[in-house]
Amino acid sequence: MLGPDGILPIREGLADLTKQFPNAFEAIFRAPGLFWLNSSMGMIATLEWVGLAAAVALLMNFWPRLSLFICWLAFLSFVVTRNFFAATQPDQLMLEVALLCIPFAPAGYLPGLGLNAAPRRIAVFAIRFMLIRLMFEAGLAKFYYGADMWRDFTAMDVMYETAPFPTILGYLLHQLPHPFHVFEVLVTFMAEIPAPLLAVFGDRWGRWIAFWSWCALQMGIQVSCNFGWLNLAALGLGLVLLDDQMLLGLVRRLRLQRLRDYLTASVTKVPSLHAVKPWALWGLRVALVVQLTVALYFYLVAPTRIPPAIVPAAIHQPITLLFGGFRSANSYALFGNLPTTRYEVEFIGSNDGGETWRSYEYQYKVQRTDRICPFIAPWYPRFDAILQNAQVVTKDTVLYQLVAAQLLNRNPAVLALFRHDPFPERPAKMIRMPQYRYTFTDLTTLRATGNYWHKEADSDFAALVYVNARGEIVVDE
Repeated sequence: MLGPDGILPIREGLADLTKQFPNAFEAIFRAPGLFWLNSSMGMIATLEWVGLAAAVALLMNFWPRLSLFICWLAFLSFVVTRNFFAATQPDQLMLEVALLCIPFAPAGYLPGLGLNAAPRRIAVFAIRFMLIRLMFEAGLAKFYYGADMWRDFTAMDVMYETAPFPTILGYLLHQLPHPFHVFEVLVTFMAEIPAPLLAVFGDRWGRWIAFWSWCALQMGIQVSCNFGWLNLAALGLGLVLLDDQMLLGLVRRLRLQRLRDYLTASVTKVPSLHAVKPWALWGLRVALVVQLTVALYFYLVAPTRIPPAIVPAAIHQPITLLFGGFRSANSYALFGNLPTTRYEVEFIGSNDGGETWRSYEYQYKVQRTDRICPFIAPWYPRFDAILQNAQVVTKDTVLYQLVAAQLLNRNPAVLALFRHDPFPERPAKMIRMPQYRYTFTDLTTLRATGNYWHKEADSDFAALVYVNARGEIVVDE
């Protein structure tokens, strides 16, 4: 998708950025990353493998702070390339959490569980506040800033039908009556508005309530809607609400004797704060306070709140330049608006002048009426997901036309993103991109026909892409 011969090469995105911002300093700050050094396929592969190695090192608890920094820098380099395939809200969440986890993680090469090196209080506060802000912002986005469907309790009536990759569980939940969906909305609000307040003001019992309600919400979404790594990452982040005494109380209640003895022996040790120079400690404090301030700023000036135009340029421009490109201070208006109707766009090709048409079948996107998406989360099928995002959110036809051009070029890497090549014998010469409306069938129809979906033709989403007489790929005007 991003390689030199891909759908949206990284080097083209950086070249466009350089044209837009001739000042090299500003261009780099708009998209900070390692691809400014080299954007070849070798560099892409190197960053992939280095990032994977750092992730494995982090999993093995080897030099966790350095491993987190490498993960953050490698992932940032991909996210800021200014193309369709990056910078989604889950990407921004991963970057912000990774950055805040660097001071939160124990110091040293082999720190074990950090029993002898407690994190600084401000680092604990920063990562917990990140979670509480994520929860609370998501709730406000629905209740206060979001669509009317959340306030009139109809959002869950369409949630599963319009989710990126609904599972069989999502299909079954959709069949339940409206009162059940009202209950789901109430549970969502509970996990995203009162729960974070309880986590702040309710001491340990409040954090337990916030933790379990957050877990219930994220697990429900994970198994029904396939939002990739978002919900599992949110679950992992929820663990920062707990502390040693809370875990010890839990294992006592569960009567896990050996684990209780281990935790009892561990928590009786008073972890020490590793010695750091005063300038380093104050530097950490300043950095975390700045990150928090900038995150709150970006949340307040989001388009649905305070328009950036009314913010003084002396404030807005430096913050946007110095911090916006790093994607590590963000606002999270998650699912404040949901589409009420599901539309899907297909790539349909012809190699006989338009007499017959064959479909390129997606790996996971809704297309065949007799197929429901399997459980794929936390894996994120980025190609399928970004195609849907471009169609539903941005209404941008450019990405679809670029994909169509690659299919006409018979790019093997792009063809491999689909289930099979419908033109193995003679390549397609033209590709249409019609749009269809999909609705869930009921259980009676499923038993009778085996179809999960009703499919109705709507309109052409993008203009025809074809090979002209000179062998050039052009877009029909």
